[in-house]
Amino acid sequence: MKVLGISGSPRKGGNSEFITNHALRAIAEEGIETELITLAGLTIMPCTACAACREQERCTLGDDLMPIYEKMKAADGIILATPVYFGSVASPTKALMDRTGYVARNAGNVFKGKVGGPLVVARRGGMTFAFAQMSLWFHILEFNMPGASYWTFALGREQGEVANDKEGLDTAWCFGKNMASLVKVLHG
Repeated sequence: MKVLGISGSPRKGGNSEFITNHALRAIAEEGIETELITLAGLTIMPCTACAACREQERCTLGDDLMPIYEKMKAADGIILATPVYFGSVASPTKALMDRTGYVARNAGNVFKGKVGGPLVVARRGGMTFAFAQMSLWFHILEFNMPGASYWTFALGREQGEVANDKEGLDTAWCFGKNMASLVKVLHG
């Protein structure tokens, strides 16, 4: 069993990466293998709607997406984290969601039955909308989504500030524990 955590922030070592690692530690405590991928420093271009993925299980854009997609496909669970930019998910996160979603659905809905859910970090506002965007992505791809003690939000703007949000950390930890339980039930 394996859970993949993806930090969709363009900032290496930022708050999204921190909160993802925090949830992954909760999962690892339950004996499940974890891996973190950060989109910082990678090139994930936006979908061009070329529809090539209808004919083959790959995207024709030549960037860093397909190795991540293969890891997502192999994982039993996926956490997708994003910072909030102008009230929405960060552009690397959105590009990853669009392109992996299309490839997965056109390949027979290969994410169906996996466990997954979002983590959202913001300075102040926009968390609900970003959380909804990501939840809708997990929903339409037929993931099983665990709950948590609250919505999986954390507060922080400057690098490392999320470490001061006790409620956000507790919620991410609860989410990780619930994710581990669900992965064990469905894939153990």
